[in-house]
Amino acid sequence: MAPENSPPPTAPPLYGAEPPPAIAIGIPTAAPPSNYHFMDNRQAPPPAVQVRGGVPGPWSTGLCDCFSDVPNCCITWWCPCITFGQIAEIVDRGSTSCGVSAVLYALIAYITLAPCIYSCFYRSKMRKQYMLPETPCADCLVHCCCEFCALCQEYRELKHRGFNMYAGWQGNVEQQNQGVTMAPFVQGGMTR
Repeated sequence: MAPENSPPPTAPPLYGAEPPPAIAIGIPTAAPPSNYHFMDNRQAPPPAVQVRGGVPGPWSTGLCDCFSDVPNCCITWWCPCITFGQIAEIVDRGSTSCGVSAVLYALIAYITLAPCIYSCFYRSKMRKQYMLPETPCADCLVHCCCEFCALCQEYRELKHRGFNMYAGWQGNVEQQNQGVTMAPFVQGGMTR
């Protein structure tokens, strides 16, 4: 007979009912102190820009609020390829440059007279990144009917999310990581 104060015997947990207990593997789970530097022979990956996204919500400005940013409105009216290039570089996270995107946009506009067939894909990509609603209608229709307004809205949205549109992707990465020191790269590790 078991004493009254002892816990009742328990059956072993069913598979999948509870996670197994944590096993100590010698890897710290907390972030190291700010003055701690890893000395490793591997090169550190480039720092990522903190992008305010992931939370669904409405656009920060409306489609027809072009005059809320008059300088951008004027640039977009006279040379939309510049605005598109800036948007594409940020949305592509630096994989394509502003200049390349702007030239491609201008070539498509010159050849087809419908650059919206290219720019609407970037609106869709941007909406997915920041969980924005597809309003007031489908992305292709917005760009086909209101190309300049759509470009201005996308530009304002990225600006509202903290991007310096004139700095480009790399400039935004550098601005965000100011003051962050990285450990020096040591080739080959320890030698005698």
